[in-house]
Amino acid sequence: MESNLGFAHFISQCDAVGRGVLFVLLLLSVASWYLIVTKAIANFNAKKRADAFLKQFWEANSLSDMQKTLNTSPDSNAFSDLAKQALDVNSGNQRGAEKLLAAGGISEYLTRVLRNGIDQEATGVEYGLTVLASAGSAAPFVGLFGTVGGIYHALVQIGMSGQGTLDKVAGPVGEALIMTAVGLAVAIPAVLAYNSFTRRNRLWLAQLDNFAHDLYALITLGDKKA
Repeated sequence: MESNLGFAHFISQCDAVGRGVLFVLLLLSVASWYLIVTKAIANFNAKKRADAFLKQFWEANSLSDMQKTLNTSPDSNAFSDLAKQALDVNSGNQRGAEKLLAAGGISEYLTRVLRNGIDQEATGVEYGLTVLASAGSAAPFVGLFGTVGGIYHALVQIGMSGQGTLDKVAGPVGEALIMTAVGLAVAIPAVLAYNSFTRRNRLWLAQLDNFAHDLYALITLGDKKA
């Protein structure tokens, strides 16, 4: 009896709707875990590169020395990119329309460049969060849809047999419970990851914003000395 009520038996007994629900949940799960793993690795590497750059930046003797290092360094991160853009403004390395914008006032142009850099990073770190949010919010309801189908099948079995014996309802009820469990198994990691990444992004952008203020002060008030 136990071997006949395993997961393989459950799959074989599912109708097209049940298999469709499982397929959707599988897609959401694969997409969620792919984003969780790749974003976690990317965030770890980004923090490691940013910490190394900030240490190098604050140990530099001057902004001109730092600009030379940035121009020759292949390593790139949100903080080094922002610093390079700001230092290019400071050194007058503008082209075309950028020169016209800078002509209106270096302070105002620098503010615009720094703000655009932060906005671009904010857009980049949002990648994948919509999928995680969708998986976390939709998966329980998709599983619930499968649960309703399982209960419906149990009622059909009872109606056809005229009695609610265990052998008649065990399969459909098991299907309903499995659908609920799978929906929750997909949703819970997605919600936890979404909350974790959202908090990390908020702290990351706040740190980047603070660095932008420091850059602005260093460039507008004078070159940084050792």
